[in-house]
Amino acid sequence: MCGIAGFYSSKALPKEFYIESLEGMGKVIEHRGPDRGDIWFDVDSQVGFAHRRLSILDLSDSGNQPMHSNCGRFIIIFNGEIYNHMALRDEINLDKRNHKWNGSSDTETLLVGITIWGVKETLIKSRGMFAFSLWDKKSKNLILGRDRMGEKPLYYGWNNEFFLFGSELKSLKSHPGFDGEIDKESLSLFLKYSYVPCPKSIYKDINKLEQGTFLTLSLESKTIEVEEFWSLKKNINGLQNTISRSSSKALVKDLDIILNTAVEEQMISDVPLGAFLSGGIDSSVIVSLMQSQSIKPVKTFTIGFSEKDYDESIYASETAKYLGTEHTDLQVTSKELLSVVPKLAQIYDEPFADSSQIPTYLLSKLASEDVKVSLSGDGGDEIFSGYNRYRFASNIWPKISIIPIQLRKKIAKGLTSKTPKELEKISSFIPLFKDNYNNLSQKLSKAAKVLGSKNIEDYYDNLVSQIDDPSYLIKGNKIKYKHDNKFLDDKDKLSLTESLMLQDSITYLPDDILVKLDRAAMSVSLETRVPFLDPRVMDFAWTLPMKYKIRGSETKWILREVLSKYLPKHYTDRPKSGFSIPLDDWLRGPLREWAEELLNEESIGDKDLLNFRQINLIWEQHKNGEANRGALLWNILMFQLWINNS
Repeated sequence: MCGIAGFYSSKALPKEFYIESLEGMGKVIEHRGPDRGDIWFDVDSQVGFAHRRLSILDLSDSGNQPMHSNCGRFIIIFNGEIYNHMALRDEINLDKRNHKWNGSSDTETLLVGITIWGVKETLIKSRGMFAFSLWDKKSKNLILGRDRMGEKPLYYGWNNEFFLFGSELKSLKSHPGFDGEIDKESLSLFLKYSYVPCPKSIYKDINKLEQGTFLTLSLESKTIEVEEFWSLKKNINGLQNTISRSSSKALVKDLDIILNTAVEEQMISDVPLGAFLSGGIDSSVIVSLMQSQSIKPVKTFTIGFSEKDYDESIYASETAKYLGTEHTDLQVTSKELLSVVPKLAQIYDEPFADSSQIPTYLLSKLASEDVKVSLSGDGGDEIFSGYNRYRFASNIWPKISIIPIQLRKKIAKGLTSKTPKELEKISSFIPLFKDNYNNLSQKLSKAAKVLGSKNIEDYYDNLVSQIDDPSYLIKGNKIKYKHDNKFLDDKDKLSLTESLMLQDSITYLPDDILVKLDRAAMSVSLETRVPFLDPRVMDFAWTLPMKYKIRGSETKWILREVLSKYLPKHYTDRPKSGFSIPLDDWLRGPLREWAEELLNEESIGDKDLLNFRQINLIWEQHKNGEANRGALLWNILMFQLWINNS
């Protein structure tokens, strides 16, 4: 795992400019690659690369970058892993081209593949997570590429006379030519969804390269062309006609084999390797398969919370004990969790407000003390239908949607009419919520959103948004912008639930879940790998009829069946719980003073972007217990923290 950055200048500049600029662009992402840093530039072509290396495969100097092809035509900088690169080498060797290999790195494999097959064909053949930049001396083209699911980040865009790119915005911002202007439409999207959706970034004229694409900047014509080498939607359409008629037992066995193959491939490393273990279905599957293939205990890591309502570490510890892993369980206090908050703007680089970013960082930091690579269970929910919104869409929405919308809206209003203090009193009479009225508030809020939805597109948007119309929070902004939910309309081949899963896979998964994982882990120089996003696993999952994913109230049915071969069902037979923190209570308690400073009139007015009066009203309602607005306030606070550190 590494960090990449670079630029093209539309005017001639002295070599000193390249040296100083590239070293600066690399220095700010040193955390992504602390083992080595190098630059390359061509004054005549006006192109320069910076690379930071985290050595995982081929620890020798032959794996250093920027890397030059033997033919002299290409120079590459690469971030990520090509898991099948040895198979690609075998294919190259069988082609009798008598290629002389310099080392054993996957970067060299990718570079040789591009030399032989071209960029697009090589990317189609490659199975992994990556972002790269390639300079083609012959065609005078600068090429950027990003993996199928967007596991690795890549920003790019023109600023003044420079085309800039990098793994993180930090690199672009460190360049002398950068003068980023906040994009209010992106700010609106962030306040609504808690992240800035691809292909936008928080800055005007700076984009994220979309998943499964590569970009070509022609230095002769100064034109940019973005081309797909893989599309999840097209791939799914191609799989719909291959649905298996096998028995349930046979399908469970097939998935077990495919998952084992993916995990085995992703366990290849020349440095210490471990896994995150939450005790939930997804991470338990990954760890079970890892341990079944390992001759020694796998290193596993869990974070536990002092707030017992949010702590699931006991389940992870029980799972680790049964499987026989070498388990590290760190119990953290509220004070330790809160100490991370000031670091978030630096870690996440762009406004980002999924509050589980805090425990994710602490978990990554814990693992990085023992290993350099950690496998993760992310992605299982999106491909095996693990979120409650899928179960609701499958079982509940068809029944609710026949009720007249006006009646549903009245019921929804009634559900949310009670204040948190009133809900606390009500919850004392309900055994399930006696000690956790905040859970009752969240469940009622979600129920109200479902009931008040006009259609499935509205249903989805309501569940993934913190606010319907964020424009009134932004000065001079009248845009009511939301995700392009075009896949929710594509019901000719996909079921309602599958449409939601596809929408999440192209938005929420790469722009929230994978961003959270990448930035948290890389901030402490830890590589993370996600076996569920192996193309073979995803292809298999998308050929399965929904009955193998949701059965009644049970989600991820087939994944649970695979896990039961390694772990008794009672270890994971409990309601799904996220990696959450008590945000509403923290903002009224230990975070109140910090929040007050960021939300006061001087702090908000200083940047002249947000509407103080509206934000102050939300803040006062939350402080006084009139409403739980913690999630929306967290979005605002994360933006304020970010812009104050920019």
